[in-house]
Amino acid sequence: MSDDHGRATGTGRLATGLTWALLLLGLWLWGRGLTGVPHSTHAPATGDLFADPALMPRPAQPLGDAVPQRVDIPRLGVQAPVVSRGLDAQGAVDPPPFDQPGVVGWYGAGTRPGAEGAALMVGHVDTETRPAVFYKLSTLKPGNTVRVVRSDGKVAEFTIDDVRVLPRAGFDARQAYGPRRPGRAELRLITCGGSFDRVGRSYTANVVVDAYLTGTAR
Repeated sequence: MSDDHGRATGTGRLATGLTWALLLLGLWLWGRGLTGVPHSTHAPATGDLFADPALMPRPAQPLGDAVPQRVDIPRLGVQAPVVSRGLDAQGAVDPPPFDQPGVVGWYGAGTRPGAEGAALMVGHVDTETRPAVFYKLSTLKPGNTVRVVRSDGKVAEFTIDDVRVLPRAGFDARQAYGPRRPGRAELRLITCGGSFDRVGRSYTANVVVDAYLTGTAR
């Protein structure tokens, strides 16, 4: 291998690493600035819930690339359209507008739900006057199902294996949002949690639901 090739490879890896680090920082910032209005409701909070691996279904083979169209969470009665979102000026994932509280945002430059890697979906927990699409996200438990309807006609069925409420203090974005096991198709559902800090006008934690692909339907 030539020195020039080695330098080019190293530069590419560095650029990829910096892009990933900026995205994770943006996801952390997203939760800080997601809700900047007074609240008549507050997000439910819960402790960490971890599944017993011996009781969980085996992972299914990852699917090909296809765009998500809808996310269904049967336990919560959620059937929400999905829209592709990018990053805002601060490098945070841009959530759906506040006038669309029932819409889920998917980080379109990242992994597609059902493909190998960790796909990221974000949603509001509430608005100024009412709960939003992910208001009860923290009440989910390991073993619950999340279904993502894709543009290829397939329904990617995910099983939740972890529900965490992560305080902002000492927050580790890579641990929260990065892939957990190589080779799996994973899904992250993210919203605000904890209590609402009226001084800082932000929530004190993030709710992160981890799930992995366990089946496919049509």
